[in-house]
Amino acid sequence: MNKLKAYEECETIIKLHSKTFHRAFSLLPSKQRNAVWAIYAFCRQVDDLVDESDHPREELLNFEKEFQLFLAGDVDKENPRWVALQDVFNEYDMNTSAFLAMIKGQRMDIEDRHYLTLEDVLDYSYHVASTVGLMLLPVLAPKNHHHLTDSAIQLGYAMQLTNILRDIGEDLQRNRVYLPADLMKKHSYTYEQLEKGDNGIEFRALWEEVAQLAEMYYERGLSTIQDYPLYSRPPVKGAAVLYRAILDEVRSNEYNVFTVKNFVPTKRKEKILSTHLDF
Repeated sequence: MNKLKAYEECETIIKLHSKTFHRAFSLLPSKQRNAVWAIYAFCRQVDDLVDESDHPREELLNFEKEFQLFLAGDVDKENPRWVALQDVFNEYDMNTSAFLAMIKGQRMDIEDRHYLTLEDVLDYSYHVASTVGLMLLPVLAPKNHHHLTDSAIQLGYAMQLTNILRDIGEDLQRNRVYLPADLMKKHSYTYEQLEKGDNGIEFRALWEEVAQLAEMYYERGLSTIQDYPLYSRPPVKGAAVLYRAILDEVRSNEYNVFTVKNFVPTKRKEKILSTHLDF
């Protein structure tokens, strides 16, 4: 399979699964844009193995072995995801450890971890979200990506906390709870209330504490935006402000995260981007 076709296949994946991410990173020049599609396709495959497979533990182990073969130069030339990713690894100084940490993060979901503290949740968020930023940095800022490591980690925290707050009901259906037990106790909110979909006063106070923490991480993550190359600033900031807007959608929907999938409508996305991308 040729590289162009492989990249097209990867873009199809992101169009299907993340319109927000696709919209933001479509602002990149074509070379960097293709690299982002390939990295996203890797992350998507790992995520789907855990969430959609009947045998996630076995399939994740097989995928990890396949990735180790990829790193050793043994690439499946018929698989568009590996073909595209090989081109990315050839072109950029990629952070291999971030890819391996992402796989470790997905294994956490298979193990049904319990999140007792906020630190536990941030550790999980690092592995499944901050790692994505670390994968992307060599593409987005090839000359100074090491300098931007900390802010990329902060932005990953922000976006994963947003995911957690948006997907509480969906995660419950998978028997997963990412709200830390210590904050639930602090706000006198019980697992029984959570299972009933109670989004009353206690829930809103709990939700807002995590949301405000996420908003702090957005601010920290974007504090170094001027250190990115000009071509990377719009997609990085665009992805952040669009994701952050999900929090306000939940608020406007009376904190219903149990029966509603909260998302930012297309017209509002365009308005947000036109307002914030003022470089």
